[in-house]
Amino acid sequence: MAVSKKIKKYMTEGGWIRKMFEESIALKQKFGEKNVFDLSLGNPIFEPPEQFRHELRDWANKPRPGMHRYMPNAGYPETRAAVAAHLAAKTGLHFTASDIVMTCGAAGALNTALKAISEPGDEIIIFAPYFSEYIYYADNHEAVAKIAPTDSQFVPDLKALEESITPKTKAVLVNSPNNPTGVVYSAKVLQGIGKIMEKKEKQYGTEIFLLSDDVYRKLVYDGVECPYLFQYHPRTIVATSHSKDLALPGERIGYIAVNPQYEGREELINGLVFCNRVLGFVNAPALMQHIVQSLQDASVDMGQYAKKRDFLYNNLTGMGYSIVKPQGAFYIFPKSPIVDDVAFVREIQTHNVLVVPGRGFGAPGYFRISYCVDDWVLEGSLKGFKTMAKQYRLG
Repeated sequence: MAVSKKIKKYMTEGGWIRKMFEESIALKQKFGEKNVFDLSLGNPIFEPPEQFRHELRDWANKPRPGMHRYMPNAGYPETRAAVAAHLAAKTGLHFTASDIVMTCGAAGALNTALKAISEPGDEIIIFAPYFSEYIYYADNHEAVAKIAPTDSQFVPDLKALEESITPKTKAVLVNSPNNPTGVVYSAKVLQGIGKIMEKKEKQYGTEIFLLSDDVYRKLVYDGVECPYLFQYHPRTIVATSHSKDLALPGERIGYIAVNPQYEGREELINGLVFCNRVLGFVNAPALMQHIVQSLQDASVDMGQYAKKRDFLYNNLTGMGYSIVKPQGAFYIFPKSPIVDDVAFVREIQTHNVLVVPGRGFGAPGYFRISYCVDDWVLEGSLKGFKTMAKQYRLG
């Protein structure tokens, strides 16, 4: 057997996003690129801001000696200082370079954090719907993913969270704006999460980390506030990247920020630096570290994403689909017209429209649409959605 039984099982059960993406390739080869409407992958269609290209040209045209060499495993001090200054300005907390570890994207950040804090058998609480890879990230470090529910608006159920925390709970993982729903957790909800964690820490005599995946933080609409979590729990670790806000998913550049109010932060940072190295990341990409240090306040134009969101939301709800309107990110998570979301996804695929079943995100009965695509893809997909809406008598 080429791979382990566990990995073979995971390959069979998971990977819905990539599975649909690969099927879209086959459909495009069969029917032609312009006749297939792939809404499966969260791969930003927009190019990075002009400021990024300016910095890239500057570093390419005026190379500095040693700019591609190894640096401290935590990253360049000047890049970490730039990140810290940005966070300090946003939160009012005294962040310094010593609170930051540069990473290979948010995935690298989350795996580094989970490796550093987890003992075998520890529980990581994750709210459903969730980014499917979280389950595997926990397993990578011998931890156990424990799923907590959300309500009909995809907001965490605080009572269920309290009941889910046990002496084995090591972290509560939060993703806001959320993938796949686009929901932003309010300050009230986050405060509630923090209070429950504090209560349970006292009850069990343990430390529980609030681990936040902030990759979509800058991608919000309609003036919605996306609160930082640091003020709600002292043991907060933020993992993020510039994959979405600067449209750089292929460059794998992100960071971990540890709450400067955490008394054990020095030991934690040392552990994160060690894990960043031994997991094989070694350090974040050097060139990208040089570039993003001056781009901490930059972002893609959210006005363009807002137009895509509104176009899709208005059209689908007009057809009768039930949708919680996204407040951030670039996903819509409609309720499936039939109970079996996989069957629906397979059926709409016969109309050359590709979406991802909700069970891939721990939420059967829904499906995810990524609208970070060209307008013609969104426009072309409407015929398939309308056909399905009429078939199942929506609206």
